[in-house]
Amino acid sequence: MCMAIDWTPIFKKYKGRWVALKDDEVTVIADAPSAKTVLSKAKKQGYDKPILLRVPLKNLPFIGSS
Repeated sequence: MCMAIDWTPIFKKYKGRWVALKDDEVTVIADAPSAKTVLSKAKKQGYDKPILLRVPLKNLPFIGSS
């Protein structure tokens, strides 16, 4: 069963920015205005394959399935 992840704190703090997340999908490793920069910052911290997320400017609800 797939559990929902509450990214509300990430949306509030990093609105409009790129973030690199750990495999737990909630711990922010680095943030930056571009994907290239955030990936570089994450790699400098020893994370070669972080999860990259572009945090939207607005937190809109999603209804559906994946």
